[in-house]
Amino acid sequence: MSTPDFASVNPVTGQEIGRFPNHSSEEVNARVAAAHMASTAWNSLGYGGRKKVLKSWASLLTGRIDEIAKLISDETGKPLSDATLEAALSIEKLSWAANKAPIVLADQKRSSGLLMFNMSAKVQRSPFGVVGIIGPWNYPMFTPMGSISCSLAAGNTVVFKPSEYTPAVGAWLSQTFAEIAPFAGIFTTVTGLPDTGRALTESDVNKISFTGSTRTAKKVAAAAAERMIPVVLECGGKDPVIVAGDADIKLAAEQALWSAMANAGQSCIGAERVYVLESVADKFIETITDMSKKIHEGKSYGPATMPSQLNVITRHINDAAARGVKFAAGGVDSVHDGMVAPTLMLDVPEDSTAMTEETFGPTLAINRVASVAEAVRLSNASSYGLAAAVFSKRNGPAIASQLQCGMVSINSVFSFAAVSSVPFGGVKDSGYGRIHGNEGLLEFTYPRTVVATMFKIPLAFTTFKRSKFADTVLTRIIKVRYGR
Repeated sequence: MSTPDFASVNPVTGQEIGRFPNHSSEEVNARVAAAHMASTAWNSLGYGGRKKVLKSWASLLTGRIDEIAKLISDETGKPLSDATLEAALSIEKLSWAANKAPIVLADQKRSSGLLMFNMSAKVQRSPFGVVGIIGPWNYPMFTPMGSISCSLAAGNTVVFKPSEYTPAVGAWLSQTFAEIAPFAGIFTTVTGLPDTGRALTESDVNKISFTGSTRTAKKVAAAAAERMIPVVLECGGKDPVIVAGDADIKLAAEQALWSAMANAGQSCIGAERVYVLESVADKFIETITDMSKKIHEGKSYGPATMPSQLNVITRHINDAAARGVKFAAGGVDSVHDGMVAPTLMLDVPEDSTAMTEETFGPTLAINRVASVAEAVRLSNASSYGLAAAVFSKRNGPAIASQLQCGMVSINSVFSFAAVSSVPFGGVKDSGYGRIHGNEGLLEFTYPRTVVATMFKIPLAFTTFKRSKFADTVLTRIIKVRYGR
């Protein structure tokens, strides 16, 4: 039996969207067992068979994109336009994975080497079985779709646990998949509060893909380690923007502002810190301040989807104010009525919480630096290492190569998230493992080595009957090949 249902509520209107079961551990285990039952048949369809199913799902999602976009908007509070973009990018990821899995995961022939010249060698990619996916609330379709599409295309079945703030989106995804699925158990959703997610991590899944806070990710990793199963952890960030002296200042200001404020700042790859060269700092600050006056909470972006995040945002702003920072926009009264006004902070101490902890709100700290080297050093000083952006007309690649993070965009922001062929993920406290791209497909399979004898040779090395002649030949080969 389920524990009592819980409600999904529109964070803008407070209106109840629907009620969803708070699935118990027994129910989670039953869904996982059903996924195991379906996994052999799903894998047996082969890449071609799975591709047809996933392309049918992509077509269905495309035909009903307005429906899912409205649901995303209702549950998160983000503008409908942003929700539509999220849905479109999700469909693109799904279609890409379906098309590329047969190529990326195809058997690879390998050289058997001189000593084993009579052997054939190849590496196969094999699905893990059942993948448990725990998704976030900020991008409730786009983020989990990276893991869902790669897992399914690779031959795994999936049990998905959406955030308790966006259960309707998660339920809708599995319901639409069921409309085109060849049989049950391939992709199912369990809804619930944190205990449901914990039950999924402790269930009989073969791999876990988690998106959320670093603190929770460590608990997920610990639970997985108890059963020796692999995990993908996509956590938060304190993403920097470097504005070099030769940057297009108008472009840098526009992009940094959008990166920081879009989706109410609720993006793990959103800008939270800017390091701008002293030579162009005044112009940059003036430009981004003017631009910030044209965006407004409740219109340009929505509320904080998770109300408790307002406490974090308030604490960071107040700490900055107490340390004497200047506010080019917003201030200590930025947080109000579930919303946060655009907030720009200048000359923020590097040890303040606004610089060291993930804020996850529409705030941006802007600090002047004397050199690009200083900007790189301060960018890398963070415990996080998810994403970064560099604005420079001539030196973007050189600067990007020095940053300790998983993704960098040059003269743009967020662009890597929209490119299906590249991996998405971070280092340090931002997690490990990758979704999207070839690496995302490889992430949800394991390599199997297969070596076979093509023909017999008179020299046998792997036997207790190995002759002295075989030892002599082996030694001579090694000396000729590697000796000096």
